[in-house]
Amino acid sequence: MQILAPSTVSVAELHNAVTRKGYGMLNAASVAEWAGCSLKELQALSPSWDHMPPDNYLKDGGRYRRRLHSSFVFENDALHPVPHRAHWQSLDYNALHGGMERWFEPMHEATVNTPAWTQLLTAFAHTASQVRGTPHTKWCIEAHQFRIDTTDGIGRPTPEGAHRDGVDFVAVFMVNRTHIKGGETRVFEANGPQGERFTLSEPWSLMLLDDTRVIHESTPIQPLAEGGHRDTLVLTCRADKFQDAEPSA
Repeated sequence: MQILAPSTVSVAELHNAVTRKGYGMLNAASVAEWAGCSLKELQALSPSWDHMPPDNYLKDGGRYRRRLHSSFVFENDALHPVPHRAHWQSLDYNALHGGMERWFEPMHEATVNTPAWTQLLTAFAHTASQVRGTPHTKWCIEAHQFRIDTTDGIGRPTPEGAHRDGVDFVAVFMVNRTHIKGGETRVFEANGPQGERFTLSEPWSLMLLDDTRVIHESTPIQPLAEGGHRDTLVLTCRADKFQDAEPSA
């Protein structure tokens, strides 16, 4: 089965790629360089994807997604966790799950307290500021650990379909692919004809998107053996404030 690999760039080329076409990809070694840590330190985070609680908000009735969620603020060149909060998107960006507060369990302290975690989110915020040309921006970052499994025969990484997230930037890290087929990633211009498709497969490789310019989706996965699953880390950042439900009039 042929897998179409993404076209990656160097760390030095990343912000230019995102500026030019709205997205860019790094291989795992470049992600470690970008974050200023070792690949071994990133890989040490991977076991925290095991034993996550189920996502109880899937409106399609599926049982294929497990998830943890935490939020952070990057300001004055420092990263700070914020009190646990709901994940919220408007229906404009997520027609399936938008318009409701989703209270997922928080990420483990052992994960978010590691130096590699801080370095990863710091690199994300720095690149966002580079692309926007705004070095002193306050970035509101949400982190989502996902496991899409094939317990029921099929798992849907993006049940909402091709979408934007309503933020400034989205970073998708492939953490692990185990005994599956499918899961092809597709990125399209939001206001144009250009698009690209590929399969993220290398653990700790990265796809970085300018969410204001592109839409994205991943195709369903199916098992090649028992226990097939796909683990990703999704980071989003938004300037100045988080997406929150607007108070009722």
